[in-house]
Amino acid sequence: MGLSTILIIILILIVLSAIKILREYERAVVFRLGRFLKVKGPGIFILWPGIDKMTKVALRVITMDVPAQDVVTKDNISIKVNAVTYFRVFEASKAILEVEDYLYATSQLAQTTLRSVCGEYELDDILMQREKINMRLQKIIDQATDPWGIKVSMVEIKHVDIPTEMQRAIARQAEAERERRAKIIHAEGELQAADKLSKAAEIIGKTPTGIQLRFLQTLTEVATEKNSTTIFPVPIDLFEPFLRKLGKKE
Repeated sequence: MGLSTILIIILILIVLSAIKILREYERAVVFRLGRFLKVKGPGIFILWPGIDKMTKVALRVITMDVPAQDVVTKDNISIKVNAVTYFRVFEASKAILEVEDYLYATSQLAQTTLRSVCGEYELDDILMQREKINMRLQKIIDQATDPWGIKVSMVEIKHVDIPTEMQRAIARQAEAERERRAKIIHAEGELQAADKLSKAAEIIGKTPTGIQLRFLQTLTEVATEKNSTTIFPVPIDLFEPFLRKLGKKE
């Protein structure tokens, strides 16, 4: 094998090692002799060995769990809150040049923001206003990571761990609330029934025979029960027409 053949083989190997291929969702931040050159990809490009260095960055959405954080709420209740963050790199050069480890930095920022924001709300608000808190978390983290070339699209609180004694207190509160609603509904029903009875009494009072018919209807309803003896008060008003007739005869 001649020297020229060896040189050709070495040249071919150098060219092959210089060829790089990136997928559609990947970008390469290229440094030449330590200085930032450009962002390359996707597809095929040349990276000269020993001169150029690259760092690959994925542009797909990254799902990151935010570990459970100990939070003291505004009403002094200790809880644990965890969340999930969805973000992606929209400018690969900033993600490499502006921060040492953008994944770690984003994770730490999400943890501290979750702890501080939840600490500004009472427990009831954290449980009932999650959408509002999620939007606020997303806005704060997105503004902080924007200089790093990162876009935070969504932050969602996954679970709120409440102490056992607080769970019992919440259960008692919910039971008391249900009892309160039941009493209100019962009182409203009594009020409506009293109003209807008052109107019915006015209508029946205008027609004396209506009172007799109602009395007979009540007797019919009582008679359907399996009672051996029925004691029913008889209003004196029922006998008033008969007493008038007797008075006229005399």
